[in-house]
Amino acid sequence: MLYNAYQARQDFLAPLRIYADLTAAVLRDPMAGPWGNLFARTMGAAAELIARSGLTHERPSYDISDIKLAGNVVQISEEPALETPFGTLLHFRKSISLNQKRVLLVAPLAGHFATLLRDTVRTLLPEHDVFITDWNNARDIPRDKGAFGLDDYVEHVMRFIEYLGPDTHVIGVCQPCNALLATVALMAQTDNPAQPRSLTLMAGPVDTRINPTVVNYLATDHPLEWFEKNLISPVPARYKGAHRRVYPGFLQVSGFMSMNLPRHIRAHLDLFEHVIHARDDKAAATRNFYDEYFAVFDMPAEFYLETVERVFQDNHLARGKFKWRGQLADLGAIKKTALLTVEGENDDICAPGQTEAAHALTPNIKPNRKRHHLQKSVGHYGVFAGHRWQNEIYPIVRDFIAKA
Repeated sequence: MLYNAYQARQDFLAPLRIYADLTAAVLRDPMAGPWGNLFARTMGAAAELIARSGLTHERPSYDISDIKLAGNVVQISEEPALETPFGTLLHFRKSISLNQKRVLLVAPLAGHFATLLRDTVRTLLPEHDVFITDWNNARDIPRDKGAFGLDDYVEHVMRFIEYLGPDTHVIGVCQPCNALLATVALMAQTDNPAQPRSLTLMAGPVDTRINPTVVNYLATDHPLEWFEKNLISPVPARYKGAHRRVYPGFLQVSGFMSMNLPRHIRAHLDLFEHVIHARDDKAAATRNFYDEYFAVFDMPAEFYLETVERVFQDNHLARGKFKWRGQLADLGAIKKTALLTVEGENDDICAPGQTEAAHALTPNIKPNRKRHHLQKSVGHYGVFAGHRWQNEIYPIVRDFIAKA
């Protein structure tokens, strides 16, 4: 009922948003002649806010067609290297052959698409051969493709790393950090030749008992049955994944927005002002951010519930109880993989200390192959996007990979 009610609301408001979008386009068109006055721009800005009030389930583009390299423009093409019903190992292939460090960027399987890491990819590309885990929206995966739980996630990541082979450098952003650390431990236990050369964990929940956030308290304030009863819903019949049980992406983005509601309201009021006063660059920046933020992604119910239970409620990894298909993950087995952790000082989703905990859990990595960085004056998203990521955090990641 939850998803159907949301869909009915979306359908009901769709004509209004389409009309508002057309109105906004006409009123901000510089060729519109008499419409180019302050009143018209004000009406156009109001219409734009109405048009942008909805969510989309369509995957945005990475929008990376080329990069500059040593003063030259190098073309970039997106090529699937390995595909499953639940995700793709996507390669950002350069048009010229270069001998660069191979990097796998492990994206969250959460309420947003992997394109949320667009800025991370763009920053890494000039100096690295970049691959990303491009997860598929559960809403569009037929039920006959089977379930997808936390163990399946670990298996996918392990398979992707094995496909890329030895000397791969792996970067996990946010949610994957917990399962990713377990994956590397499982590979180390069998002395898998594809063990990553280095592992960078960024703003991820390795041990959520440290400095708990609102997100952490939400997970522990309710029993697992509450999450299944109140937050899990079947996909409406019109979609490919009809009747698959999911945690709808619109619930996650609504929850995150409620944590910082004044900030989001302020951002849209600022957009209103930018449009009125023709501050096009600032308006475009806000539009681009919310185009991505409002592109929502449904998670398989099994994966969501197991993550809540095993990562946030019971802290299996930090307590030495994380199992993959019955096999215990021994973090002490990790010896060949260098470890870098990165946190944001103002992160209110994954607080400082939660990712750094990985160092205490991996006692057999040599101290000279470990590093922790706490970035001042950034929140969660600032760890992997924006100017501080580009200018302060990325150089640390780049140098760590180079020396690993």
